[in-house]
Amino acid sequence: MPALGVFSKSGKEEDEKTVASPSKDKEEIGKTYLKAMPLRDLSDLEEIKKEVKDGNVLILRITPLASKSLEDVKSAVNELYEFAESIGGDIARLGEERVVVCPKNIRIWREKRHISNKPLPTAA
Repeated sequence: MPALGVFSKSGKEEDEKTVASPSKDKEEIGKTYLKAMPLRDLSDLEEIKKEVKDGNVLILRITPLASKSLEDVKSAVNELYEFAESIGGDIARLGEERVVVCPKNIRIWREKRHISNKPLPTAA
């Protein structure tokens, strides 16, 4: 089937020899992955930061670190919060055991709860 010329300048079919298939590395550029990984030690923070800087979303299971030291968990979460803020990313807790860290082009949706001064309805 001949090319319609929508994406080429000349409108002619390109020679098959000049069209190279992209390498795996080039395919990876620009893709965002959702990765789940455990946070076992404070030394894991560098790898986590690298992944987020590369544009990936990480879901971290903090239980392995929490079983060792709650102080280390607080320190790690504070460091990740500051990191996310510094790159324009986002961070949020997912329940009791997980934290999600996002790069700058992804936001975490948070439901805004309206607080009303009206009394709540009762069944009585």
